[in-house]
Amino acid sequence: MKDSSTKKGARPKKPEAEPPPKARRIKLREHTAFKNNEKEESKDRVPVWVKESTLDYEQQLQDLQIELMKMQSQVRADGMRIVMIFEGRDAAGKGGTIKRFTEHMNPRGARVVALEKPSDKERTQWYFQRYVAHLPAAGEIVFFDRSWYNRAMVEPAMGFCTDEENKRFLKDVPLFERMLVKGGIKLFKFYFSVSKKEQLRRFKSRHGDLLKHYKISPVDEQAQELWDQYSVRKFQMLSESNRTLAPWMIVRADVKKLARLNCIKYVLSQIDYRDKAPIETLAVDPKIIISGIDELKMMEDNLMKPKSLPG
Repeated sequence: MKDSSTKKGARPKKPEAEPPPKARRIKLREHTAFKNNEKEESKDRVPVWVKESTLDYEQQLQDLQIELMKMQSQVRADGMRIVMIFEGRDAAGKGGTIKRFTEHMNPRGARVVALEKPSDKERTQWYFQRYVAHLPAAGEIVFFDRSWYNRAMVEPAMGFCTDEENKRFLKDVPLFERMLVKGGIKLFKFYFSVSKKEQLRRFKSRHGDLLKHYKISPVDEQAQELWDQYSVRKFQMLSESNRTLAPWMIVRADVKKLARLNCIKYVLSQIDYRDKAPIETLAVDPKIIISGIDELKMMEDNLMKPKSLPG
């Protein structure tokens, strides 16, 4: 019997090509490899060698972004109000994850809030006032790229608020968030955790990439020097604000792609919507997504060994 691959009209299977030893390294725009993977060869096309892990990531991301679109349709139809808070170390990948959430969402129902430092007028207002103005209406999803939790970590660590203001915030924030949740808002709180070594690598990468220069700030420059102080502030923040009604979820973000995929999966797993993917496809990696309670226990066990503490 002849092999089916040799019958008339069939294209003979080509041996898998190996990249040349001195192949030029280029960075493809996300989704490019997956979209072009099955396209036919032609004289106008250039072969590019891509890792299998990249193709797998782009396939998963596309599938999850389709789920996000279905979820948003349900949010709009039911008049849900969703708030997602993204906090964490500098260069931990918060903005990149938000970008993957919103990339294919309808912008009329999904907003990103990234506030500048408060104005002179805002400094005289109730601390939460400028954030309340950005809370969602029916059918909206709001992503806070940093939030009212500036007063829990960045401001006290950098000396931008007094000790009394920090303590008052930590007492008030559980009450504020209780009002939000009891008022019908679905609240997600993510803390992106990155190691000190990986944070330094990302800072250096920003300096070497002109397209990332806008991300460089004086606060970033001191993040490494104030590493231990930020760890103390993180512990205080979790201790005071991790509540059953508004729990923290910690995202281990040393590998950005895994952090993005698992963060999206967690949100999708918590919202009911039509034609939802099988629950097993939305299961998160327990090494990437950690509950606030488990993070607190881990930090308590390692308080005397600060080098063992994740960011």
